[in-house]
Amino acid sequence: MTTGDIPRYTGDAGPYGGGDPYADYRTPGPAGFPFAHLPDLADRRLGAGVLAANDEFFAERENLLKPEAAHFDPEAFGHKGKIMDGWETRRRRGTDGDHPFPAEEDHDWALIRLGAPGVIHGIVVDTAHFRGNYPQSVSIEGTCVEGSPSPAELLADDVEWTPLVPRTAIGGHAANGFAVDAARRFTHLRLNQHPDGGIARLRVHGEVVPAPRWLAALGTFDLAALENGGQVEDASDRFYSSPTNTIQPGRSRKMDDGWETRRRRGSGNDWVRYRLTEQSVIRAVEIDTGYLKGNSAGWAALSGRDGESGDWTELLPRTRLQPDTVHRFLLHDAPAVTHVRIDIFPDGGIARLRLHGSLTPEGTARLEARHREPGR
Repeated sequence: MTTGDIPRYTGDAGPYGGGDPYADYRTPGPAGFPFAHLPDLADRRLGAGVLAANDEFFAERENLLKPEAAHFDPEAFGHKGKIMDGWETRRRRGTDGDHPFPAEEDHDWALIRLGAPGVIHGIVVDTAHFRGNYPQSVSIEGTCVEGSPSPAELLADDVEWTPLVPRTAIGGHAANGFAVDAARRFTHLRLNQHPDGGIARLRVHGEVVPAPRWLAALGTFDLAALENGGQVEDASDRFYSSPTNTIQPGRSRKMDDGWETRRRRGSGNDWVRYRLTEQSVIRAVEIDTGYLKGNSAGWAALSGRDGESGDWTELLPRTRLQPDTVHRFLLHDAPAVTHVRIDIFPDGGIARLRLHGSLTPEGTARLEARHREPGR
């Protein structure tokens, strides 16, 4: 699917008729949207949050950023009405009985702090289970404000907001996807729903652009970490879980919180290729097989290269791994690299990969230029 082929959904979904609540969910299918392979910059695990909303009468704004799919219980009702797994506002009304409908400009809004600031390539406004109570249309704006601004500071008149998604009609009980073409770095979003209604989840796919001054102050940091600008470029297998899990913050908390492949038969091995924050020298490696007990990788090896077409150089020879264990290795005189590949033998999984090191002067200069001009 190309960016121009993104499906558009409008109108109500049919009332829930029992059985699987996702049976009639409108979605582009298993392939997802063309930007879905990029990390979610609004992932709660990266530190994202919904800072404020003008209304959350029926359902809390924080539900927008839950990492799991929205849940639907047809029998769940509370004192305010139907309990929904999303953000839902009350019905807007006009000024009086002669003007019962809200004005054209009336709308509800929520302020979102991205967990990892960066360049946004696509946004999904998911209205799962909101069949007749979704917003008629949505619009989304972005801004870049460093530090930890309050909602009042973000809403001040001097803050510049860039339109990312123009006001667009959407559908109920659907994954509404939007390609974004704004080659700059954003830290916060303003999600507007016109005039009111409910949204289950918000996903903001893009490339992390970390702050060079912060990384310079750290000195040594995890060069593959998602929050520091690391990224999974490719992998041999994603059958059970995503390889991007291996560079999420913190330790794995259960088996599917890591990367696990299907069982191989015969020859070959599985692998993941990572792009690091920038050109750097790795000094220490952690390979964590936490919660992978009967299905952890048997052996692992690391190699690195400098540039998109450089030759691969061995960083860590093929080494035996233990199940449910953090393995630590020191590297001596490792070359400067921009990409790393982990090969596991023959199959299985790892929970986390940590590559501790520092940027080279060349890597620092390129990162600073990208921070100033993210579209480069």
